[in-house]
Amino acid sequence: MEVRQLHTFCVLAEELNFTRTAERVFTVQSNVTSQIKSLEAELGSPLFDRLAKRVVLTEAGHRFRPYAEKALAAMDQGYRAVKFGAEPAGPLHIYAPESVLVYRLPEVLKVFRKRYPKVELIFRPESDRALAVELETGKIDLAISMSDSVDGEQLRSIRMRSEDIYLFATPDHPLAAARKVYPKDLLDQTLLLTEAGCGYRKKLDIQLASANVRPQHITEFSSVEAIKQCVNAGMGIGLLPEIVIAAELRKRQYAVINWHSAKMTIATHVVWHKDKWISPGMQAFLDVLKAKLQQTSSPTLIQERAV
Repeated sequence: MEVRQLHTFCVLAEELNFTRTAERVFTVQSNVTSQIKSLEAELGSPLFDRLAKRVVLTEAGHRFRPYAEKALAAMDQGYRAVKFGAEPAGPLHIYAPESVLVYRLPEVLKVFRKRYPKVELIFRPESDRALAVELETGKIDLAISMSDSVDGEQLRSIRMRSEDIYLFATPDHPLAAARKVYPKDLLDQTLLLTEAGCGYRKKLDIQLASANVRPQHITEFSSVEAIKQCVNAGMGIGLLPEIVIAAELRKRQYAVINWHSAKMTIATHVVWHKDKWISPGMQAFLDVLKAKLQQTSSPTLIQERAV
């Protein structure tokens, strides 16, 4: 079993297309086919089904995939350990949600880049695969997660800070001046929300469900900036962490809805796999992240402004 075979298998498992796989591994399609057939012969089981023009993983392929990915990740860690030694250097793959990446990390990155210019930071969007799997297989080295807690025996984490979450709208919105807004008041309102499953979206969903309220008009977005632009256009009420709307609140472009239900907050954690080799570059990033991001006090913008 050769490294190139494992690499080709993992790429094909992602692409499910021989032509695109050949392009990514810098070879011709016939070589991809040959490597996969050789690997299947060695394992004694087909890893892919070729169904007309479609390629799909077999059950054996699904079982083999995480082991192949972990083997490649371990080899990559060994390469980095030998090549870079104790000096922070080399690539570092990080997942961070848009709200943290845009509104919390720029100052962190500015300091880190100045101190450790040999570390190549690569930020990845959220994957369809579970975060634990991405960390275990080495797809990412670190993840920044907005959630109340980090679950999983295989994961290690550090809690960075807590973020307040607000319902907000333009100042001329009918509910902006209300002394108190209850779940039932949102029944006929247009809500501009992140996708279901998002950590802070869950907070609102739970409170509405407990009040037996199901709003009739919800528009979902994968981008927090899209939510802000739609609120700007007067399309409805948004729900975002305070950090995302802080500048607009100071300028009074938005009004925070005086929500009657329990205050909504969410924690930010940095997460890695327990078996992950903590490279000098990864340790350096953790140190800067803790120094610049870890919360020592929790003054909020809303406490500073008249409500």
